[in-house]
Amino acid sequence: MSSPLIVQQSEFNALCEQILDAGIVAFDTEFVSEFTYRPELSLLQFAINGKEVAVDPYEVKDLSPWWDIMTNDSTTVVVHGGREEVRFCRHFSGKKPQKLVDLQVAEGVRSRSFPISYTAIVARVLNEKAGSKETRTDWRRRPLTQQQIKYALDDVKYVIKIWKIQEKELADLGRLEWAEAEFQRMIDEVDSEFHRENWRRIPGLHKLKPRELAIIRELFDWRDEVAQEKDQPARRILRDDLLIELARRKPTTTQDLIATRDLNRKNMFKLAPEMIHRIAKAQEIPKDQLPQHVDSPNNQQNQDEQVIGKLLGIALANRCAEINVAQTLVGTAADLRHLVRYHVYGEHSEEKPRLMVGWRAEVCGDLLTDVLDGKISMRVADPESDHPLHFERLD
Repeated sequence: MSSPLIVQQSEFNALCEQILDAGIVAFDTEFVSEFTYRPELSLLQFAINGKEVAVDPYEVKDLSPWWDIMTNDSTTVVVHGGREEVRFCRHFSGKKPQKLVDLQVAEGVRSRSFPISYTAIVARVLNEKAGSKETRTDWRRRPLTQQQIKYALDDVKYVIKIWKIQEKELADLGRLEWAEAEFQRMIDEVDSEFHRENWRRIPGLHKLKPRELAIIRELFDWRDEVAQEKDQPARRILRDDLLIELARRKPTTTQDLIATRDLNRKNMFKLAPEMIHRIAKAQEIPKDQLPQHVDSPNNQQNQDEQVIGKLLGIALANRCAEINVAQTLVGTAADLRHLVRYHVYGEHSEEKPRLMVGWRAEVCGDLLTDVLDGKISMRVADPESDHPLHFERLD
């Protein structure tokens, strides 16, 4: 690693051998996501044995030795906010990372800070100053300047040192297993993106009827196919809000389709026939085979969920402050509503609520279910405290 930027395959292979010998490595990437179907990997950064090095993926064509390391069970890979790194690994290798550590997640388990920037975590844990992120850099352009390389290497410079401190404190607190469970959950969540019905993530679906959901599904798949073929971001082919509009309007001719505002562009004349075909295909689906809303409680129940969920949110916030763990990591508003549906309304068709399993159950499971069952009274114990509420179980 005589040079901070590796451009030769042989040097990269030697680096991977050093990583295997070390057993632990800091890892980060630089990428550009605005112009291609998937984010374009533009730089890889590593730190081992107190040294940092970057790898140019435009020069080093075979990165498989690294993906093999990332997916083995003997090398600890330490990242910060590493969802994109997991996506790259999953895309290029077809497998999930095995021993991944995320500093951001670890900090949320040992403190109330989540998410937290790399600059902030370096300052907090090490009292050091990391270089500011090159957020406006086009990392695809070559040659890279020395300043760009320096900024990129700063992103891995302190990573292993921070993890060693976090690891010791988590072990002392009895929370190391909590953190490891969260690392795995993050990996599994990213991996699920490659399997689930991603069309259901389109905003505004809750207002649509089943037939309109079928149209969304067909158009979403069509858009994804075109985006892959053209290697463009899917939303550049057709925005999400226009998918919703087409599902509602259900155009049957090209003229009907391009009459929709923002669809009268030149490129739409070429794409319109296939879009019309997909809409017609959705219209022909038998009624009993139409997609349904995953979660569709009645309006009154939905309102009650919101109110009860907010009450639980107060209890959860107080509990997280009391034991110094990040509430945003423990449970979201959606998690609280899921608990309400499961425990209050007896809707057990979904998997058991996340707040009732694993380390989250240790943190707040009994507290929240006892609040729902009326087994707990609440009072203000110390107005000056960051967790002023006191919960007492009733006789």
